[in-house]
Amino acid sequence: MATGWAVGAGWAGRRAGAARARFLGLGAPGPRPPAGAPLRGPSSVTPASGMATIKAELMKNLTSTEPIPTNKISIVGAGSVGMACAVSVLLRGLSDQLVLVDVAEDRLKGETMDLQHGTSFAKMPHIVASKDYRVTENSSLVVVTAGVRQEKGETRLNLVQRNVVIFRQMIADIMAYSPKCKLIVVSNPVDILTYVTWKLSGLPKGQVIGSGCNLDTARFRFLIGQKLGIHPDSCHGWVLGEHGDSSVPVWSGVNVAGVLLRDLNPDLATDRDPEHWKHVHKDVIASAYQIIKMKGYTSWAIGLSVVDLAESILKNLRRVHPVSTIVKGLYGIKEEVALSVPCVLGGNGITDLIKVRLTPEEEAQLKKSAETLWGIQKTLKV
Repeated sequence: MATGWAVGAGWAGRRAGAARARFLGLGAPGPRPPAGAPLRGPSSVTPASGMATIKAELMKNLTSTEPIPTNKISIVGAGSVGMACAVSVLLRGLSDQLVLVDVAEDRLKGETMDLQHGTSFAKMPHIVASKDYRVTENSSLVVVTAGVRQEKGETRLNLVQRNVVIFRQMIADIMAYSPKCKLIVVSNPVDILTYVTWKLSGLPKGQVIGSGCNLDTARFRFLIGQKLGIHPDSCHGWVLGEHGDSSVPVWSGVNVAGVLLRDLNPDLATDRDPEHWKHVHKDVIASAYQIIKMKGYTSWAIGLSVVDLAESILKNLRRVHPVSTIVKGLYGIKEEVALSVPCVLGGNGITDLIKVRLTPEEEAQLKKSAETLWGIQKTLKV
């Protein structure tokens, strides 16, 4: 088992012989506590010997208590997005082991303690954290949220050069310990970094998934629902292409209960539309910038979006999501760029692409989205 700092229900008194789960490099030098021992501080007052005696009187051990994770999720980056992903994973109960990795040790330790104290409510007992990637060993799924944060007024594409440098070492470390994992890339600009991750990891295309337009599509459906007074789940529409300014709303397919909105209003989302539906997509694009302006970052919606993808993979649900993948050869796109198209997600990652019938205008917009990304990507040295 990889080293790390962990605590879980029923593990608080594990024997010192199993003491390999600890938080690496934190605190002053000294004897290492048993794995899962309570953190030292004002509230940790029960002597270890007393705990051992009580445990021996309370239980008869029949087999090893070392965990054997079968559904391990690692999240690299414990910033606002990483922690939103972590909370979403806990609330959904997707994993039997959640691992957090970050270079900011004090923040990481504090966030992990905070989550651990809520495990009684989340029904997921094993949370591990470390700055050392060994703790991610044998992960089924690794979620990458690390990277420099998008600044006010900064486009996602402007982030690329700053983040590629970070990814070179990070992806190498992940693959060293989980060479068969599936990777969900969340860091922005997500489409370019999905391509970078695919190149650096050496994994098949289907095992590297960019969170892409899964969130854009959710925003799109939410805003359509707001306009119609209907729950977003009943509003069916897709945003494809870049996760960002050149994304493509597929208005030709927007429907409620199979009723195409364009059949009801042939001018839907055009300049002739009296209801100005095109503002819905403009609001999708603007929403992230508005949130960043008001609170400094986005977090909760992307965390919920990522766990939606993770559930499809870990439970082999084979649901269709608009996620970022290499699309060379589709819709006349000739370059190796990653864009969001509807993908079937299951236990092996992306297994199939849905061939959406786009209007000539929508297909042209998708090609333009690819060209926008390629204009940045072609300058990279991966």
